[in-house]
Amino acid sequence: MTPTGLPDSLIATLPGSHYTDPGIFAQEQERIFEAMWFCVARSSELAAPGAFRTVDVGRESILVTRSRDHAVRAFFNVCRHRGARLRTEESGEVRRAFQCPYHAWTYDLDGRLVAAPNLTKMPDVGRTEYGLVAVHVREWLGYVWVCLAEDPPSFEEQVVGEVVTRLGDVESIERYGIERLKVGRRIVYDVRANWKLIVENFMECYHCATIHPELTEVLPEFADGYAAQYYVGHGAEFGADIQGFTVDGSAGVDRIPGVSEAQDRRYYAITIKPQVFVNLVPDHVVFHRMYPVAVDRTVVECDWLYLEEVVAAGKDVSRSVELFDRVNRQDFEACERCQPAMASRLYAKGGVLVPSEHHIGGFHAWVHERLGTAQPR
Repeated sequence: MTPTGLPDSLIATLPGSHYTDPGIFAQEQERIFEAMWFCVARSSELAAPGAFRTVDVGRESILVTRSRDHAVRAFFNVCRHRGARLRTEESGEVRRAFQCPYHAWTYDLDGRLVAAPNLTKMPDVGRTEYGLVAVHVREWLGYVWVCLAEDPPSFEEQVVGEVVTRLGDVESIERYGIERLKVGRRIVYDVRANWKLIVENFMECYHCATIHPELTEVLPEFADGYAAQYYVGHGAEFGADIQGFTVDGSAGVDRIPGVSEAQDRRYYAITIKPQVFVNLVPDHVVFHRMYPVAVDRTVVECDWLYLEEVVAAGKDVSRSVELFDRVNRQDFEACERCQPAMASRLYAKGGVLVPSEHHIGGFHAWVHERLGTAQPR
């Protein structure tokens, strides 16, 4: 027996309140989403200067754009005058500046205050001091990542380090050239479940034989319940008769040239906390971004990425999209089935993890550490 009174084969999960308490979710917004690097957009969505996207990061709305020098910038989506939201649409493009629709305070693409009614009569108002407030921004893997913390954590340790921990080195993911791939399909899911349920689901495969018949047909080892993420550098091997990572096992599209022989015919899954999942197969990459909206609701944006020539030629990618779209829907339905029970008196102290899920205990320990809460012993 463990100190918690459980058999040695079982370890405790987070208590149910961690999935239902709005107060705990508010702490997660502050101490996780607003304090860590958070992936917000595909870089190609900001192709030209003035292209923008608005994204909720924790409790804040963030305006991401590309400046005249083609650098990506990110700002709080808040006018410095009276606090109006500058842009309410999800995406768009401006020619030269962002103008507040309330009192016409106007900011250039670098966030500098450039115009306002009667501004020339207020020479003591600094154009930079009263410009938009910037947040830290990085581009990696063809995506834009922001951090709202004044003193951000190391991107190399927090983001790149997750990949190295999973694959053993950064070169293994660089071979896929993700920054050069193009979005062949995007699907947005509105999941009525806490974000941690989705992370936990992605990290384990104890459920795979039960709810993923198509996936276990392509990746037979998943039927045994051990997730590939558990092993450093391991990729799940395609079945002997499987030609590609598609819903029927048929051949996919053009293989990504940089993929090594050792990586061919294998699937790799990576969790980059707090909200990114990366799935690597020889001919495409599936990239998930989670946007936790409420304690019981999470929006998941999923991109299927292919070689530029595959997308440009309009090649049929439907069978590869259908495979992971089915996996997503099966997973999210399972998470939504769990969410109501998180409030049950029977789940007040949480559930249990079997040996093939014990690595999820590391995720739970990380949550406790970020929130400064006590972990059961």
